[in-house]
Amino acid sequence: MNPIQEYFYRIEEPDRSTLLFLRKKILESDKENITETLSFGLPFFKYKKKMLCYFYFSKKYKQHYVSFYHGDRLDHLELLQERRKKFKILLIDMEKDLPLELILKLIQEVKAYIK
Repeated sequence: MNPIQEYFYRIEEPDRSTLLFLRKKILESDKENITETLSFGLPFFKYKKKMLCYFYFSKKYKQHYVSFYHGDRLDHLELLQERRKKFKILLIDMEKDLPLELILKLIQEVKAYIK
């Protein structure tokens, strides 16, 4: 098992399945340009080898989240910046429907800042 797979398999169900589904959708959204690496022990998604977003778990909110690079330029009510300078996070409530359309839209916005 590679390190990225190990990261996901340490997460309990049903969170694991949700994050794996989200991972798949992010990678499929731009198969030619979005890649996945493990940085700082976390799955990072890169667009043309530049930071795009990553998954992590918030101890404060006790929820997984997607953190978006160039988040300081994104203007969506659902995003939290707190003390971050370049990133904003979107909490993923596993009890609700996954906001897949919003996540993919935010990825498109971040990609526009990278170009």
